[in-house]
Amino acid sequence: VTQNMFYDEAKIQVNAGRGGDGAMSFRRESLVPLGGPDGGNGGRGGNVILIVNAKMNTLQHFQYQRKFNADDGRNGANKQQTGRSGKPLYIQVPPGTVLRETSTNALVGDLTTPGQQMIVARGGKGGRGSATYATSTNQAPRMAENGAPGESFEFTLELKLIADIGFVGLPNAGKSTLLAALTAAKPKIANYPFTTLQPNLGVALVDRFRTVVLADIPGLIEGASEGIGLGHEFLRHIERTRVLVHLLDGMSEDPIKDFHTVNAELAAFGHGLMDKPQVIAMTKMDLPDAQAAFELFIAHSPELPSELREHGVMAISSATGQGVRELLGKAVQVLDELPPIDPPPAPATEFILDVTNNTFEIQREPDGFRVLSPLLERKVEITRWDLPEAVQRFQRTLEASGIGPELEKLGIQQGEMVYIGDYELEWGDQP
Repeated sequence: VTQNMFYDEAKIQVNAGRGGDGAMSFRRESLVPLGGPDGGNGGRGGNVILIVNAKMNTLQHFQYQRKFNADDGRNGANKQQTGRSGKPLYIQVPPGTVLRETSTNALVGDLTTPGQQMIVARGGKGGRGSATYATSTNQAPRMAENGAPGESFEFTLELKLIADIGFVGLPNAGKSTLLAALTAAKPKIANYPFTTLQPNLGVALVDRFRTVVLADIPGLIEGASEGIGLGHEFLRHIERTRVLVHLLDGMSEDPIKDFHTVNAELAAFGHGLMDKPQVIAMTKMDLPDAQAAFELFIAHSPELPSELREHGVMAISSATGQGVRELLGKAVQVLDELPPIDPPPAPATEFILDVTNNTFEIQREPDGFRVLSPLLERKVEITRWDLPEAVQRFQRTLEASGIGPELEKLGIQQGEMVYIGDYELEWGDQP
């Protein structure tokens, strides 16, 4: 099972580029002994962008690459030269990819349309150069900023195949064989439960101008909706199909029980699966016992709910081709009679994390305090600790945020450590 596992879920780590550092420099010109500041700003870090590629239908490539890093911005330079921005990094995903932020499981985006793009991690801003700090009262500021780090996230990608018609049925009901008979798909076929572990997609030609996408949905087993076996992963693939072709094994000893087993699974899983119209077909009609199974099922079909026998029961043989095109025609007819799908809401084009959060928490450490604050963690990254003016600016931010006074209330002593993000700062006399 593990060797041929299908890839409908993947975890990736994305890191947007860091902003370039701002330059701290002054004009050097002959006859101008003290030129003004001319340090340019750093370039912005590259964004990470997901883009839908219509030719892809699995997440398999994420098994080989899981970490993605966009380019950093370049540093600013003298003569007010702004650093070049980092190139964005594009990651291709198949249509039907659902994106969640792994730590919270929050839904981030639903990527369905070929060419659709979504920014999932934004590059850090470039640090400001000394030229931007000049004022009428401070014409020679010795001040610049480091570039801000880019956003980093771990996302869980989940693929929901987008097919018009899905085949459901117990293992060995003949779904793979039917898909092969209707399309150019070449699924691996063998006679054991969980035969199909990778959902196979095929495109069937209905007529000269019409094609439909078919999905062979991996086999269900009793109890799969409770997570036994691979049930949840399998059933996800049919959430978006509009018509189900329910295949019954003509060699089964009890096709009626099989039929109820699969529908019980669909009902237990929910997500509207039992609301989809079903076209029922019995397979393997070229084999001797299949006719008896078909007649048994027909005899009991009046007991089935009317919506399930609405389209009758068809007899097919993928081996001889009996009834195969007729079954496709019936499924397409049912598909065409369905009302059009409501247009999806306008897709999100950007995942935005709230970075304006001014809340903070202070924890006691053996040799000082740790400050947990989104605002301060960003500020500490961009501060140039080698420039006294920059350090003073940070200390003013510490006071204004209320964290400085709170630390003093908690009895912080000179020489104790303050930990913010990856930085260790020594508490000293306030300027």
